[in-house]
Amino acid sequence: MISKNKIKFIRSLEQKKFRKENGVFLAEGNKLVSDLSDFFKCKILVATQQWLDSNRNIIADEKIYVEKDELSRVSLLKTPQDVLAVFEIPSYTLSMDCPRNELCLALDDVQDPGNLGTIIRIADWFGIKNIYCSHGTADAFSPKTVQATMGALARVKLHYCNIKELISSLNDVPVFGTFLDGDSIYNNTLSSNGLIVMGNEGNGISKEVSELINRRILIPNYPQGNETTDSLNVAVATAIVCSEFRRRQL
Repeated sequence: MISKNKIKFIRSLEQKKFRKENGVFLAEGNKLVSDLSDFFKCKILVATQQWLDSNRNIIADEKIYVEKDELSRVSLLKTPQDVLAVFEIPSYTLSMDCPRNELCLALDDVQDPGNLGTIIRIADWFGIKNIYCSHGTADAFSPKTVQATMGALARVKLHYCNIKELISSLNDVPVFGTFLDGDSIYNNTLSSNGLIVMGNEGNGISKEVSELINRRILIPNYPQGNETTDSLNVAVATAIVCSEFRRRQL
């Protein structure tokens, strides 16, 4: 049985102010909770008895057994599975030096939680361990973003910072950005380290950030010169760019 106060608390985590105030985030679903439990401290685990019996290895400060209909009262999903969990938000040390030694992503006001979650998943697939986010970028620990990461959130570190200051501190490090007037990514020299900047869904990379980018690249349409859609979805563009960077390193 789960109390009304506990239900109210868990459902409040849909809002950023309550996540920040309590230092926790919500994850739902059998595989997602299992994946995240190996990396983040679990504060509250709410699940059916069958799920708890099958996952006795998961450690939580508090475990609450519920029936399926009770879980639907707590869940933010239209079709709840068998478990949801409240995890502690991790605290990472912000290092501006990572782009000097490895390939990193920077997100300049990517505002859609689904796009952000997909980008985190893409970064995980291509072995990118650090993503720098502007303060205008969506919250990585919102329920929609967490669900969209499909567990990748456990392996990719998110750092919220001033992107302009980050790039300014890198000096001679390659900083790539996608632009319609850039040079084709397929004809460009790509590095195994540096920063790849992806911009806002509607406006692209902001003017103040674009002025600091020293490698302007383009994902060309096909056939070139034909009239096509104005732009690619930012998550799709991120996947194409990351794939080409990694392909060069094979």
